[in-house]
Amino acid sequence: MELAAYIPAFVTLFVVIDPIGLTPLFVALTQGIGDRQRRLIAVRSVVVAFGILLLFGLAGEAVLNFLGISMPAFRMAGGILLFLTALDMLFERRKQRRQGQADSAQSEEAHQDPSVFPLAIPLIGGPGAIASMILLTGQDTGIGHIAAVHGVMMLVLLIVLALFLLAAPLERLLGDTGINVVTRLLGMLLAALSVQFVIDGMRDLQVI
Repeated sequence: MELAAYIPAFVTLFVVIDPIGLTPLFVALTQGIGDRQRRLIAVRSVVVAFGILLLFGLAGEAVLNFLGISMPAFRMAGGILLFLTALDMLFERRKQRRQGQADSAQSEEAHQDPSVFPLAIPLIGGPGAIASMILLTGQDTGIGHIAAVHGVMMLVLLIVLALFLLAAPLERLLGDTGINVVTRLLGMLLAALSVQFVIDGMRDLQVI
């Protein structure tokens, strides 16, 4: 299958994980921490998130089958979940919720390592990303397709890592206005993709 066929998968994971939106939160969570420790936190959070998404990408459909949930039904439910995420992005509710999670983690302990919580879970490897991995890998049971989707996921996580390592200068470059504009554009894309997931699920069930 051509690489161009996986552009929607890349867009879906990029929008759901939202590396650009995560960058200011990473800065906030690592304030007062040395550059070396900040780099370690960035790497550790991405590695943990990769493990979580890998697990659900490989075994997510088996879990669904065990629970008696059909793939079309999950595809439709995942599309609805992603649509709600898109609404959050468009109306800034997502940013407020993530900021609340970040503030909660900071208030527990000033220098607590935030790499696992809240960075890896739920900010990077959250419900939307997990649902996306199950949906994307469930589109085709071929090994090549599953490997390609995981390759796309790794690419998105590498972008997350790169932005985390460049967090401070990037935040100054974009500013609040730039980040808001990018977030809303990504929200529109995610809304369209989520509707497509619902339509695909309805087609699989022969509803339309």
